[in-house]
Amino acid sequence: MPQLENPEDRADNGAMNDAPPSSSRPTSSGCARLSPGNWFSVTAVSYALTAGALLLVMHANLVAALLAGLLLYSLVDVLAPRLTHSRRDALAVAILSAIILLALTGGIWALVHFLNVDSATLDRLLDHASDIIDQSRAQLPSWLSDYLPSGTEELVTTLLAAMKEHAQMAQRLGTDILRTLLHIVLGLIIGAMVALYRAISRPNRRPLANALVNRARTLQQSFAQFIFAQIQISSINTILTSIYLLVALPLFGQHLPLSKTLVAITFIAGLLPVLGNLISNTAIVIASLSVSLPIAIVSLFFLVVIHKLEYFLNARIIGARIQAAAWELLTVMLVMETLYGIPGVIAGPIFYAYVKRELTTSELV
Repeated sequence: MPQLENPEDRADNGAMNDAPPSSSRPTSSGCARLSPGNWFSVTAVSYALTAGALLLVMHANLVAALLAGLLLYSLVDVLAPRLTHSRRDALAVAILSAIILLALTGGIWALVHFLNVDSATLDRLLDHASDIIDQSRAQLPSWLSDYLPSGTEELVTTLLAAMKEHAQMAQRLGTDILRTLLHIVLGLIIGAMVALYRAISRPNRRPLANALVNRARTLQQSFAQFIFAQIQISSINTILTSIYLLVALPLFGQHLPLSKTLVAITFIAGLLPVLGNLISNTAIVIASLSVSLPIAIVSLFFLVVIHKLEYFLNARIIGARIQAAAWELLTVMLVMETLYGIPGVIAGPIFYAYVKRELTTSELV
């Protein structure tokens, strides 16, 4: 993978961009000259290699590793300029590595604590789930409520039967999750290594290497613009949802089950454009339906109002950063999901932002 340049080198690299010059131009080594035609060929080769690399990422299911590396590098890019240390890139990597290590440790501890839950807590969880199902049965049509289990014992029996029926699928899912976590860790390590290399090395690149660095830098900038915009939108959506679930409903004596979990789901799912809102909204409406049908209607009305607000946010934030409308992102996600499944849904908007940025830079769109 080509190394990205130092922030101090960007002006130099901008001066040596891969657009065809009006006259012969020296390479980064300063000892050779290329004609405009050769410079165009170098640029075309860099585009072809980048497209091949992105296709390899999708076919080899390395999306998690790529996005993890881009995320850490982007965070270093944001944090490093705010530090005054002479080795600010290295210091930023050290700070982010410590934060990530603490987050992973906390996550592992929480998972172990959850898996070691005592039988009394498990019984309360099953009773609570049974209560939700019983309350939902009263709100659903009879032809649909007949499919719901009645009582805790039938719920446990149904869960055990489902686990036995899908044991092989669950085992494969567990393997896929572990593999994805490993890819994320390796991606973070690679991103840290690239950021450190940028801090300690000023390579003298030849034309193709320089063009590939420009492609990689554009991909990283597209990712940073997109993900930070989505974090901003998801944060606003989460704040409004938490006000509704944790403040407004309790003021009227209504408490949705798992409200804090729903708030967390809203933020995490909100990082996925368009589709993420559908996931979180479905969970909120289902939880509201377990309380009463009027609460479910009120929740649905609230979510519709939030969606109208998000159209303006998307137009202002996403549109301003990557010049993409909501229908463009949804179309890309639909196509990528058809081709690659869930990884395609995640990577599709980022790849689209990259392609659009390249086309805009080349003044083609």
